[in-house]
Amino acid sequence: MYHDHTPQRAVEVHHPTPIPPPVVHPTPVVPVQPGTVPTVASIVLPDGRVVTGYAIDHPQPQPLAAKPPVSRAAVNVALGGVGFLAVCGGLLLLTSFIAALTAFIGQLIILAAVVFGGWIAVQVLSGSGHKGGTTVNIRRAVFKRNHFHG
Repeated sequence: MYHDHTPQRAVEVHHPTPIPPPVVHPTPVVPVQPGTVPTVASIVLPDGRVVTGYAIDHPQPQPLAAKPPVSRAAVNVALGGVGFLAVCGGLLLLTSFIAALTAFIGQLIILAAVVFGGWIAVQVLSGSGHKGGTTVNIRRAVFKRNHFHG
């Protein structure tokens, strides 16, 4: 028969070290106002243990004071005021533009009258001193039986 001559190992056995129970410190006593007893809540953990304790009420923030809604009339009045200001500004610009255009056209008319009047005056005044034109002598004429006697 065949024998294995390798040395055999000794089997080691490990025993778990027990965990000491937690040290329980006495909890401070919370002063409770007379007449109010806090509610007790129990929770079952996934491993089957039950934890019981007082339920803590978290302080709720106070709700903000409700603002009164803005009325539609106030919004309409505000929008109307903005529109009125826009229209007034536009009308002011339009009125200024029309006044400027009217003044410009009036000045053009006056300029044309001065230039045309000056041209007519030059023609009239230069015609009386001019000697090279046709001279017409008007005499007393006698009309007899549709004949001109001059």
